[in-house]
Amino acid sequence: MSAVLACESVTRWYGQVIGVNGVTCEIQPGVTGLLGLNGAGKSTLFKLMAGQLRPSKGRILILGHDLATNPGLFRWIGFCPEPDALYESMTGREMLVYLLRLHGISAGQAGERAAMALERTHLTQDADRKVAGYSKGMRQKIKLAQAMAHDPKVLFLDEPFNGMDPVSRHESMALIRELGAEGKTVLVSSHILHEVEQMTSTILLIQNGRIRAEGHVSDIRDHIERHPHQVRIACDQARRLAATLVQHEDVQGVRVEPDDEHVVVETNRPRTFFAALPEIALSGEVRVRGYTTADDDLK
Repeated sequence: MSAVLACESVTRWYGQVIGVNGVTCEIQPGVTGLLGLNGAGKSTLFKLMAGQLRPSKGRILILGHDLATNPGLFRWIGFCPEPDALYESMTGREMLVYLLRLHGISAGQAGERAAMALERTHLTQDADRKVAGYSKGMRQKIKLAQAMAHDPKVLFLDEPFNGMDPVSRHESMALIRELGAEGKTVLVSSHILHEVEQMTSTILLIQNGRIRAEGHVSDIRDHIERHPHQVRIACDQARRLAATLVQHEDVQGVRVEPDDEHVVVETNRPRTFFAALPEIALSGEVRVRGYTTADDDLK
């Protein structure tokens, strides 16, 4: 199978600082995870691949054509950036229709595509609310919706789950798997291993601007899981959640923080623990607002 996306010795520097250093890789259809610590070069590489930055050296090929000399290729790219860049005064639906019209799509078709993207990202109920009033999780969803609404062949999703609650993460991961199964080429960046593993087994590991490893996520997971993981969960009834979690077989320890709004869990089986979190949130007993992980990144 020929690569949809290829980097050939791609380097990008900012003055004396090298953001990406000699990256060579090929991305096939389906979902690929780009793993790395914050500051490893993930966002810079995404901007290069999406055409927002030009390489200082090397070239990027999409469908066998050089992105730098073929601007028509941009119609086949969808990009969900890490920072927000939204039209706050518009509703979610208005924003999607506006962006689709900029792609040259007719008004009628733009409305249909916007409605489909909103449905697939579970935003239909909030489609006619102003974006300015969206929560962090909803803002992430509308960014994902705009990246896919014009039916691109290649999608770049830069840390798309930041700020999402467990249920929204679960829904969005399922959507990304669906897009890959539909034949899209989807590259997802994250510093959290379990997130990537729920979507794909194919990874690129980036460190200090270089691709350090390519292959199966289990090779890294097996090494990381030898060490206990700490998860900090934000909720409305911390003590009640702690009492529930301490009975979970994958939990080694639980601590309630002084603010009574956060629970710190220690587990050495993060895959099964994270899989259980959406069920805990949906149970209705405790409202889980989100979670952060202290040590399940690439350390």
